[in-house]
This record gives sequence, C-alpha cells and structure tokens, in this order.
Amino acid sequence: MSQTVGKTRLAYSRAWHLVDVGSDGRSLGRLASSIALILMGKNKPIYDPSTDCGDYVVAVGCHDLHTTGKKRFQKKYYTHTTRPGSLRSMTMDKMFEKWGGGEVLRRAVRGMLPKNRLRDKRLARLKTFEGVDHPYKDNIVRIGAPSNIGALPEVKAAFQEAKTSQ
Repeated sequence: MSQTVGKTRLAYSRAWHLVDVGSDGRSLGRLASSIALILMGKNKPIYDPSTDCGDYVVAVGCHDLHTTGKKRFQKKYYTHTTRPGSLRSMTMDKMFEKWGGGEVLRRAVRGMLPKNRLRDKRLARLKTFEGVDHPYKDNIVRIGAPSNIGALPEVKAAFQEAKTSQ
C-alpha cells in the first residue's frame, strides 16, 4: 500500500482553464492575481511552494482588458539593457498598440508570481490571445457542463449489457 496519501499522478495532472478577459468584469490586477494562483497550483490540495503543480491558463479576448482610473495612460513600463543611458519607458496605451493586451496581462501576472526559478516555467503555461479563437479548444474540459459521453453508442451498449446481466 502506498505511504503517500493523495500525492498521486492524478493529483499532479495539469488541467486547462479558460478565462475570457473581455466578458470578465474584474480589473487587470484582480484578474492577474487569480491567474497567478492557478499557475502556482494554490487551488489544489497538494500545493507545495517548491514544486511546480500548477495548471494551464488560456486567456482570450485580451484586447478588451479592463483597467481602472487613468492607468492606461499614466502607468509606465520600464526596460533597461544594463548599458548606460539605455533606460526606456512606455505607457500602457503604447504597450497595447505595440504588443496588445496579452503582453500587459502577461507582465501583470509575472509580477504576481513568486520571484524564484519556477517563475518562467509557470508563466510559460499562460497562453494569451487577442481574439476569442485559440488552438487549445480540445484541451479545455468544462467541469459541471452536461456531458455527451452517455450518448456514445459504446457507452449505451455497455449500459444495456449491465442492465440485462443484473
């Protein structure tokens, strides 16, 4: 019998979560913090800070990212190449024009992840898209939605066989 209770391969399996940024009423920071929790795996009972047990997150509709106040025009993002005089700044509005809302969301989530060697691995599981279409439709499983598994002919035949054998 196993000595580790609950820490099975099924517990460490990664699920895919879909976040529709355009229809979500939350602002950028609140949305980014909930995405960061899913990427870290804090929604799972087996969470451990030193292990990477988080899930995948697919964020669609990033062009409709909601911010509060005048953040879109006043917040600045800074980059530096470590060379003297190479400090560059860009407002959030320019970031939206140049790279889109996905990069803004990615930077917000990156700032909320722990600053350790797992941060880049966790951030790689965040997939952002400007529109609603994405290539990960087969990976996302809707929990709680009506299932079509019972309509399959193999499953119906198995149920009929089980009923007749009783």
